[in-house]
Amino acid sequence: MSTSSSSSVAKSSPSSNLNLHEVEHEHGGVRQKVCVEFLFDAGVKSCLEFLEATPWSEDEEQTVVSVLRQLRLHDPETMVLQRVYAEPSTSTRADGVLVRLLSGVLQAKDEKARREMKALLARLLGEGIDQFDVTRETLFHLCHKCLNLLHLLLSEAANMDEGQRDRGALMGEIAREADNMQWLLEMLISRKMADEFVTLWADQKELASLHSKIPCMYRFEISRITARLCVALGQGQVLVYGDARSSVLQTWLEALYEDYGWMRRTSRAFDKRTVEDGLSETILTLSMAQQQVILLRWFDHFLNKGDDCPNIEKAFKVWWRRAFIRHHVVPEEHSQLQIAVCNYPT
Repeated sequence: MSTSSSSSVAKSSPSSNLNLHEVEHEHGGVRQKVCVEFLFDAGVKSCLEFLEATPWSEDEEQTVVSVLRQLRLHDPETMVLQRVYAEPSTSTRADGVLVRLLSGVLQAKDEKARREMKALLARLLGEGIDQFDVTRETLFHLCHKCLNLLHLLLSEAANMDEGQRDRGALMGEIAREADNMQWLLEMLISRKMADEFVTLWADQKELASLHSKIPCMYRFEISRITARLCVALGQGQVLVYGDARSSVLQTWLEALYEDYGWMRRTSRAFDKRTVEDGLSETILTLSMAQQQVILLRWFDHFLNKGDDCPNIEKAFKVWWRRAFIRHHVVPEEHSQLQIAVCNYPT
């Protein structure tokens, strides 16, 4: 077999719709194995050049990589596999790439493109959730940046006079930063890293104070963060100690009540039942004394606002039965449990 004939066979394209799977097996895999067995370096080179010049689908990529690994060609295959292999010495840490991508989305100016790239990154990160190197520090660094921006924007909204900056633009910026924060929260929840976020959100008392000073139309998107967090806590997606759960409700529950009507009316995607169930379950994880304080205040809110207040009747009924029907009472004198060990005949 001559070198020229080998090259012409390897470089010929079977049709405009190239089926690389067939070419790779018939011309790449078999020809390369024959060439390797006969130490036909020119034939091996010709096949590798053909594979390097040809586009691969993702399925074909797996076939090419598998065959070349079996042949153990080492250096000659390097050019072919450059499109799929990253050199350890030059590859960028996935975390660094992610920071750049997430920061770009968080700062995007085009809203449509921002939504599309958010969805794309969410899908890609979901595919490799166990392999992708995303650190807790990265996500919380971005959370703190969003919080700082929310502080600035709410401060501006609280102190804004007539004739100052366009109110609509400011409202849009607040909504975007709140949406960014909720997006980051979703990533933390999916990666089981959101426990620290509960404390972080509970500690935002200054932000909650600013929140209460501006109209609902500017601020209600921020309460979506609280709503999502309550759903995660109520469904057991985020597990934290009772103090953290009660603190986040102490800081943000009144704001959620006040904004609930706007949240419900302005988004078709808002799942009223899920939010109310999540809030109910979160409240029911607290102590009976805390449940009573929260639920009696809710009772007054609901009587005054009706559907513009979350309906957590489910939690109210469970609390009522615990308090007055099942009535589990702690004994005044706690008995001490004694364990006796004895040998049973075998």
